[in-house]
This record gives sequence, C-alpha cells and structure tokens, in this order.
Amino acid sequence: MYAPRVFISMLGTLVVFAVATYFLTNSFWTTLIETAICAVLLQIGYFIGVLYLVWKERKAREALLNEAKAAAPIVEEKSVGGLPATSLKRSEPFNP
Repeated sequence: MYAPRVFISMLGTLVVFAVATYFLTNSFWTTLIETAICAVLLQIGYFIGVLYLVWKERKAREALLNEAKAAAPIVEEKSVGGLPATSLKRSEPFNP
C-alpha cells in the first residue's frame, strides 16, 4: 500500500460520501458527523489492512526460514582451545 495514494483515495472517497450525504439529508451537521464517522472507519480498515500485510509477510519469512533450516546441513558445535569451532556431521567417514 503506497501511503500517498491511499490518502488521496481516502480523501476522494470522503468528498464523494459527504456530497452524497448532504444531498440525501440536506443537513450540514449530519453530513459532517457521518463523514467523520466514515473517516474513522476508513482509518480502521487501513490499519487492519496494514496489520494483515505485516502478518502475511512474517508468515512468509518464517516459512522461508524453516525451509532453509530443513535444507541446511547439520552443524555440530565443538570447542578447540576454548574457542568455538564448527564442523559438518558426515554420515560416512571422510577419506581424503
């Protein structure tokens, strides 16, 4: 969601809503209140949409991470002279 586009679209929607509400009610105050309520509902919808996109991205990254962990070789931690060293576990002996 590109923020400036969303705000321009929201403003356009609110203007159309306000004009339609004014023609239906012929009341400035009713139009103002209902347009404010509409603006709040639009913001709530935008917030929920952003939360959904963040949740979806997190889920995709976790799936990618799980795939990478499943495909990676098993690494065994060892200590050599007090410093950590890693080596790959081999299913068969290594013969150079």
